[in-house]
Amino acid sequence: MQTFRMIPFRYFDAFTNMALDEAIMEAVRCGESLPTIRFYGWQPSAVSIGIFQGIRNEVNLAAASEAGVDVVRRQTGGGAVYHDSEGEVTYSLICPIEFFPRNVLKSYEVICDDIVSALGSLGLDAHFVPINDIQVGEQKISGNAQTRRNSILLQHGTILYSVDVEKMFKLLSVSEEKISDKLVKSVRKRVTCVSSLTTASIENLTDALELGFSRDRNIVKGDYTLWELERARVLAKEKYSTEAWNFKL
Repeated sequence: MQTFRMIPFRYFDAFTNMALDEAIMEAVRCGESLPTIRFYGWQPSAVSIGIFQGIRNEVNLAAASEAGVDVVRRQTGGGAVYHDSEGEVTYSLICPIEFFPRNVLKSYEVICDDIVSALGSLGLDAHFVPINDIQVGEQKISGNAQTRRNSILLQHGTILYSVDVEKMFKLLSVSEEKISDKLVKSVRKRVTCVSSLTTASIENLTDALELGFSRDRNIVKGDYTLWELERARVLAKEKYSTEAWNFKL
């Protein structure tokens, strides 16, 4: 049975969140930290873009600045995501590549099954939808992304607790003409959240996710090491909050 450190939910800003993922990857790679599952939120709210995206094409930077919303580039691919500080639980799973199937799609399915189990414990009939989504019925409730670098796998993703579609559209680069009632209704049909389907609190969701990710693993409850926090502080300052990183495409 594989041993993982599990770090409880905690808020960080967007740059620190991305920096912590990289710092933990480094620590796990050199054997200084156990493989890690961590849960976190975004404070202030943020937009993250995929590593291959252009920030100016994806984000309304003026609206984000006015709203006090951070914008950061992820290590992983995929599209732009709005992270509401009160609207989601985010997780990161970091471990040696060999812990999961070499086939990327299969590894998504295996990891996402822990989320499916967590949502099931809240009474939700969730299921994995390739390549990297989880749905309840026909509606998306979780999106996930993965990267594999220097023998380490990082998968992170969001589980939606609540959704503010109008604010999301204001922050992402969608023209005013397209932000119509019809478009908002269309997105609401395709996306759902825990608070719309159950009476569970966000704390209930976090507890369920901890249990879901604990299945078939030896879990050691822990915290960030001083080295990880200091390394993340440096990475946040020198990489993830810089124009060189965020505007490189």
